[in-house]
Amino acid sequence: MAKRAGSLSFAEKAGYSLGDAAANFVFMTMILFQLNFYTDTLGITAAAAGTMLLVGRLWDAFFDPMMGVLADRTNTRWGKFRPWILWTAIPWGIVMVAAYTTPGFGTTGRLVWACLTNILLMTLYSANNTPYSALSGVMTGDSNERTTLSSYRFVSAMLAQLIVGGFTLPLVAKFGAGDNARGWQMTMALWAVVCVACFVITFATTRERIAPDPEQVSAPRQDFRALANNGPWIAMFVLTLSHFIFVAMRGGTTYYYFQYYVDKDALYAFLQSHGLATLSGGLLDKLGLVLKPDRSNVASVGFSVFNISQQLVTVVGVVCSTFLAARYGKKAVAIVGFSLATIFMAAFILLPADAIGATFVLEWVRALCYAPTIPLIWAMFADVADYAEWKTGRRTTGVIFATILFGLKTGLSLGGAIAGWLLSAHGYQANVAQTPQAQLGIRMTVSLYPAIFLVIVVVCLAKYQITRLLNIRIQDELSARRQLAATPITAIP
Repeated sequence: MAKRAGSLSFAEKAGYSLGDAAANFVFMTMILFQLNFYTDTLGITAAAAGTMLLVGRLWDAFFDPMMGVLADRTNTRWGKFRPWILWTAIPWGIVMVAAYTTPGFGTTGRLVWACLTNILLMTLYSANNTPYSALSGVMTGDSNERTTLSSYRFVSAMLAQLIVGGFTLPLVAKFGAGDNARGWQMTMALWAVVCVACFVITFATTRERIAPDPEQVSAPRQDFRALANNGPWIAMFVLTLSHFIFVAMRGGTTYYYFQYYVDKDALYAFLQSHGLATLSGGLLDKLGLVLKPDRSNVASVGFSVFNISQQLVTVVGVVCSTFLAARYGKKAVAIVGFSLATIFMAAFILLPADAIGATFVLEWVRALCYAPTIPLIWAMFADVADYAEWKTGRRTTGVIFATILFGLKTGLSLGGAIAGWLLSAHGYQANVAQTPQAQLGIRMTVSLYPAIFLVIVVVCLAKYQITRLLNIRIQDELSARRQLAATPITAIP
């Protein structure tokens, strides 16, 4: 059977997906562990760490639009976006290790070190991930194929998140053998090697097929001004900002939830009932996922199992996203998914400390509802680039994705900072038993506080103008324009 126009091979989809798997070794470590690393290993106060994260990530956010302009104007034999994935791979790996290295400095020196390495890592993240994200918009013009590509991407991302969430803390404990600073450095070195290999494969297996009109005049100011009149872009920008405030806020405090709120005896009994106290000597023991007799690793093992199980459920939801979007449309599926996820996440505030089974089940339900939204949102970003070209005749894929990523990074900046500030305001102190007020702050930051921002996400989706039918119309008209532009004009004799 002939290959459908615009369709991509399995190898290209899988190869593309590995780029986001690599990015998630940094992204999820940042979301899940960076704040805790800074407070409990590097020795920075929660308030100072929150402010430092805000400064570093805001710089990164402001760098994204510049990166988008630069990528749109990059011209090589490999395309506009692919080269950046290759060029940034090795520097990414080096700085990734440095960012989780604890130098022998004083408190001020460690704070400066953390700030500088965080800024460097986030700069490389932008230089790599902005072109990578834009690449999906030029690999194919078929909207359904883009949704499938996003599904591949986020299955790989979820598997990477499973590895990061499930094995980082156990590996830190294994490599460190009581020295968390060494454990973090060795674990991140391992993750860095994986990242570099994945980036090289992504570069080697992907191709760029959609290019702007060669007669399109380079005008950055015009590109940015056009965004103000692009309703779908405005909706997606505010959505992304709010969405990643939620991601950073909840992700950054979930480990605190297990470390300082969840009842350790009840968690031990729950894990023991699933065999995690009697598997010594096997693979799980080597990976640090078996409970120690002194119960010193109950919180880290419980958190790891929580993440692994949640990510497995998320993969199921991501796989279902293509079918659901084809049946009901991306916008409708995203609205329902975010709405249900908001309700189930807010319900965490009702859980007592010893309700371990209910904690896991509630998270699985939340993850299953939330999961289909993940690839759909990124596929919708490419639809916004199509909408802009349809309206203005100018294709600015890099600028569209870069400004959306600006919203993403700003959301991460604010979410991480707000989490640190909230913990500090509620009286959090590192490595000690928390007061009831501090525990309440931790519980609120994994439930009600982030739920507020998901409500904003749902409102933005309701305002988003690109329906399923309009998307089909845009694809058809853009395809006709490109075919007309590619047709040679025969001179009249």
